[in-house]
Amino acid sequence: MIKKRYADRRDWRRITQRHYVHEQVDSEVFVGHVTLLQLIEVASPLDVRYGDEIVRIADAGYVWVQQFPSDAHHAVTSMFDATGQLIQTYVDICLRTGVEDERIYWEDLFLDLIVLPSGQVLLIDTDELEAAREQGIVSEAEYALAWAEAKRLQKQLQDGSFHLVAHAEVMKQQLKQGTPR
Repeated sequence: MIKKRYADRRDWRRITQRHYVHEQVDSEVFVGHVTLLQLIEVASPLDVRYGDEIVRIADAGYVWVQQFPSDAHHAVTSMFDATGQLIQTYVDICLRTGVEDERIYWEDLFLDLIVLPSGQVLLIDTDELEAAREQGIVSEAEYALAWAEAKRLQKQLQDGSFHLVAHAEVMKQQLKQGTPR
């Protein structure tokens, strides 16, 4: 069964105090749901390794802006440090996104893209998608969808036509001010 993940990260015990808001946005640039998660206090920071580089993606004062475009097969999380600098953008490839009991969710298809501020794009968790297919967690059609979406987004990220990375900064400011539209 495909895992359903929630934007509010209520189940993530690392975050001990948070501020979370979500809004439906319908503009010329974006249609879908946008969330802002402020990590006020954390039990411990979270660092990830990409090759030789270690990147801190969660700590007190960090802000995550998550964008869930309507009718798309991806969700985008842009992570900002306590000074407001973009740390990374994480693109989850998903079957669908939606709202359940007023909680924004995505159904995770395992493949992920990470965009670093340098512009480097990493494709990760290919092994998880392969294992999910072998175990029957994802169908052949879902497997093909995940790869097609990842390749399409990789191309857009490389040629600069994927606008949600830049849009995250705008949404961060608007959600903090309470004016997401």
